[in-house]
Amino acid sequence: MKQYNPYSSRASLGAIGLYLRKQKIWDAVAAQVKIRQKTIRHSPMDKMCDAFMNILAGGQGIVEVNTRLRSDRALQRAFGRSGCADQSGVSHTLNACDEQNVEQLRQALQGIYHQNGKGYGHPYQRCPQVLDVDLSGMVAGVQAEEATKGYMAGHKNRRGRQLGRVYATNYEEIVFEKLYPGTIQLERSLQELVMGAEKVLELIQEQRRQTIVRVDGGGGRDADINWLLERDYLILVKVKNWKRSEKLGKTVMEWYGDPKVPDREMGWVETPHEYSCTTRQLALRWRKEDGQWHYRILVFNLPDRMLFDLARHPFSDQSRPRELLAAIVDAYDLRGGGVETSIKGSKSGLHVHKRNKRRFAAQEMLVLLGQLAFNLIRWVQDLLVKSSPAFSHYGMLRMVRDVFHIPGKLMFDAQGQVLSITLCRGHPLARVFADTFQPILAANDMLLILRQI
Repeated sequence: MKQYNPYSSRASLGAIGLYLRKQKIWDAVAAQVKIRQKTIRHSPMDKMCDAFMNILAGGQGIVEVNTRLRSDRALQRAFGRSGCADQSGVSHTLNACDEQNVEQLRQALQGIYHQNGKGYGHPYQRCPQVLDVDLSGMVAGVQAEEATKGYMAGHKNRRGRQLGRVYATNYEEIVFEKLYPGTIQLERSLQELVMGAEKVLELIQEQRRQTIVRVDGGGGRDADINWLLERDYLILVKVKNWKRSEKLGKTVMEWYGDPKVPDREMGWVETPHEYSCTTRQLALRWRKEDGQWHYRILVFNLPDRMLFDLARHPFSDQSRPRELLAAIVDAYDLRGGGVETSIKGSKSGLHVHKRNKRRFAAQEMLVLLGQLAFNLIRWVQDLLVKSSPAFSHYGMLRMVRDVFHIPGKLMFDAQGQVLSITLCRGHPLARVFADTFQPILAANDMLLILRQI
């Protein structure tokens, strides 16, 4: 029987491709998404698979399909591809996608998340689920559909779109994502994003009562806060109305210093604003450059113990007022290490902001492929952590750049089936990777070995 073993600088990513096929993750996408385009050499879903591989391989643009994938026959075979389309063909397929395809891909991702996502199986009877919601600007050219002038952090007076995300913080998974025009901010998208996540997680009323929605000031309108309360969510939200924040802040009778931010003070609002349900409200203030106070208000309906748990502080029935206030502020501030960090990871590791398409539907397809790549990497990371806890500190960039780029050789039979993967023994991550994935691949009679290459 003829065998061949081509070299790949991403042999470890080839193992991930085999894992993805074993879990039938891409099969679920291919079964759901039907793109109206003729097949000449490569089918539309084959070209979508090439785009997905390019993301996992660290490609910043579609053009890198030609340089990263077309010469790597071993990687193509590991992902079930017998070849690789040209970057122009991949781009044309993305341009052929419409809103129906976007919804089809979203439905496929929902099914995949139900099968693999830890957030979907969260034990609500034991502890609350934490959902962080945020929007992030994605700069685009003037010819891009729905690319309008809006808030783009670090890019003044630039056009772009907004990426909305709902993040299951305890599991570091993306639950729901949606692309918006550049002028849309969180105040006009929060309810749709939460409803999208509610659909994916299939939340019933009892589960919503054990779900914390944490949002910054962009989602702090009265209408949004009341809507969340009326749907029985637990909330921790910053108020958007700055004039009301200043008015409520001046009712605070006693201010306490923030132990983590020396120039910031915190205190209870004595006459809280009335919402549709009972809430507690905490005021924050700090000095502006002109010496005047700057006020912000946090609105929440979480009990004390839950606040301490969310802030990762030890709880005691004898906790002092200062300790409770510090726990509330820390519980809110930790959203920066959740959804904000995840968006940074998507940009630095998966380059979701680098791949720009003129057509809005094409761009949203790339966003959803990035969502799938993000969650797949998290699930792979969970497997690696079982072998080495050090992987728990890896972000998206290190996973793609280091873990997915262990060189080696893949041996195939005459039919193109993978027989074994040999990783370069000298790579510092090769042994842990092999220890993790050898049992998984062995179930399909494949070997994962270490050798000097």
